[in-house]
Amino acid sequence: MHIMEGFLPPEWCLFWYLLSAPVIVYGLIKIIRISEERPEAKPLLAVSGAFMFVLSSLKLPSVTGSCSHPTGNGLGAVLFGPAVTSVMALIVLIFQALLLAHGGITTLGANVFSMGIIGPLCAWGIYRITRSAIPSSASVFLAAFLGDLMTYVTTSVQLAVAFPKPGFMEALVKFMVIFAYTQLPLAVAEGLLTVVIFENILKLKPDIMEKLQVIGKPAVEG
Repeated sequence: MHIMEGFLPPEWCLFWYLLSAPVIVYGLIKIIRISEERPEAKPLLAVSGAFMFVLSSLKLPSVTGSCSHPTGNGLGAVLFGPAVTSVMALIVLIFQALLLAHGGITTLGANVFSMGIIGPLCAWGIYRITRSAIPSSASVFLAAFLGDLMTYVTTSVQLAVAFPKPGFMEALVKFMVIFAYTQLPLAVAEGLLTVVIFENILKLKPDIMEKLQVIGKPAVEG
């Protein structure tokens, strides 16, 4: 993760583009709505996007021979939901593909789906389910931790369906093992860092957090 340029067969590149596109469109609509109704939240959008860009640009060598990195998608998911985070991920991944040779344009749809849709959807869901039952810091940690891991689980599934040799399950296990050794400690570190950022935002801008329904009354849409 990210899946590199030209690695996926063309039919799978198209499939992930088509699957990601509706979420991106919905995310753009939500960003426009937030900008019009909550203009004071624009700096948080920028902070969430910058957080994702910086963390997901940190390529670290894995003991299994691959590269791993944090995803940074938990913060945006907790603050704005998975649809908005998918747009952030799209922008981040385009810049990384063009400027850092990290990912690619042909595989952009697949990378957006894993890092910008499924990972954030998991993080957002975990936060909404747990935030009234446990302290907010623990809820944010779980959201960021599991959002990171689910990004890599999704990438493993994408690779396994594209290259199911000798079979899908065997390929899935192989790809998940490649990522697991490095990603588990990275996910813990990302969870802790996300908590620090979240708590500082909460301390500085509690009014905006209430308006976004991040704290207080639970939001009903992602």
